[in-house]
Amino acid sequence: MEKPRFRAALLHPRYWPTWLLFALWFLVAQLPYRWQLALGRLFGRLMLRLAPSRRTIAERNLALCFPDMVDAERAELLRRNFDSNGIALMETGMAWFRSSTWLRKRFTIDGLEHLQEPQSRGQGVVMMAMHFTTLEIGAAFMAMSHKVDGMYRPHKNPVYDYMQRKGRERHGEDSEVFQRKDVRGMLRALKNGRAVWYAPDQDYGIKQGVFAPLFGQPAATVTGTSRFARVGRAQVVPYIVTRLEDDSGYRVKVYPPIEEIPSGDELRDAILVNQFVEARMRENPAQYMWVHRRFKTRPEGASNIYEGVRKKKKKRRRAAK
Repeated sequence: MEKPRFRAALLHPRYWPTWLLFALWFLVAQLPYRWQLALGRLFGRLMLRLAPSRRTIAERNLALCFPDMVDAERAELLRRNFDSNGIALMETGMAWFRSSTWLRKRFTIDGLEHLQEPQSRGQGVVMMAMHFTTLEIGAAFMAMSHKVDGMYRPHKNPVYDYMQRKGRERHGEDSEVFQRKDVRGMLRALKNGRAVWYAPDQDYGIKQGVFAPLFGQPAATVTGTSRFARVGRAQVVPYIVTRLEDDSGYRVKVYPPIEEIPSGDELRDAILVNQFVEARMRENPAQYMWVHRRFKTRPEGASNIYEGVRKKKKKRRRAAK
């Protein structure tokens, strides 16, 4: 996929509010690190009050996944989770607008050898990520530590799309970016011994997936992890980025490959993926993105977990010419 290019059409007056938003975001990203964390927590508290649909989704996810928690414990976890979501907005600005030198001072990485070893043999790697709130800044950390190709979904706003791609690709100049639907491109990269970022822990429906248990619930789980590993002759190497409790920075942990994938059975592989993801979610539930409708696709006859929650209306896409 070619690098993002600036076009004069992006300066059209209808995009001026977006440019103003990015100018403000850039300025906020220049603040001291701990100030940004404090602002993020403040923004998270506002989201908790002013985003009722997202709050309800998170509440129902937490009730479903942690039924043994008392109400007060879940309420505290919900508050901490929205704090984390607010901080994620600040971290996106850090990843897109701060220098690599500034960012390198804020993380340590363990287990990089698990990624390097298969690639030293010319074998591709499915770099399995998970939707924690540190996802954006974590991708920047990985790009600075090792060459990893990424996945990309275009944004409807062309200015946001341009800035998003510029921000994400600035730390990995030699990396490739594939649109989410470009399965052939990803497989070709894996066969050529490259590492490709992939996150299998969202609900994309059942057409390209299977129902596999997650917290004891049937969750629509994409089978791409298994398919990429099998067809691309690649190993599945998970990693996670944790925001440290003392606000001193981040820890990136690269895990050993999940050797059992591919097993030849896509359902078994999906179960293995969900078992790994669930274990990480239980270790650090406050930093996971519970605001997503992870259980929106249900088996026939099962009740809708998000019944009554207002869905976001889709806007018509208007491209810059």
